[in-house]
Amino acid sequence: MRELSLHIIDVAENGIKASADFIYIEVAEDIPENEFKIVIEDNGSGIPEEMLKNITDPFVTSRTERRVGMGLSLLKEASERCGGVFDIKSSDKGTIVTATFLHDHIDRAPLGDMTSTIMTLIIGNHGIDLEYKHIFNKKDFIFNTKDIKEVLDEVPITDPTVLGKLRTMVDEAVKKLKKGID
Repeated sequence: MRELSLHIIDVAENGIKASADFIYIEVAEDIPENEFKIVIEDNGSGIPEEMLKNITDPFVTSRTERRVGMGLSLLKEASERCGGVFDIKSSDKGTIVTATFLHDHIDRAPLGDMTSTIMTLIIGNHGIDLEYKHIFNKKDFIFNTKDIKEVLDEVPITDPTVLGKLRTMVDEAVKKLKKGID
């Protein structure tokens, strides 16, 4: 995949298909340590132990409409190709996928449009709660739909006006974070 955000949406959707009602996404960039880390965690039904052993094999998938599951295998390969480590842990209480990369590795794909990734997950799955945490050189920004839904009260989070404001909020917060503005 050309952007890491596409891997993120793929893994998050896997969790949602496993009955998750909460998805946690963390992107951590540490320039001095030359580390780029992605964590996607869900509270779904998890991956059966037997399947977990071979989950990064592209020919292992739980999907019935096709026999190939490329998402996790591509993320693992991308991580390891860029000097990183891929890890997946799962139980009946959910799954945690972690992929690290050398931040400055020439083959590391760009993060891509995380705001669109977050908005896509909200629009397509408004029944779930989502937390997105972006850390840049030890400073962070946290976006949590549960908190936003409480403030909105009766207004749906998928209302176009709300989505426009959320898109602007996430975009601006991540830009400020990367510029070092509080």
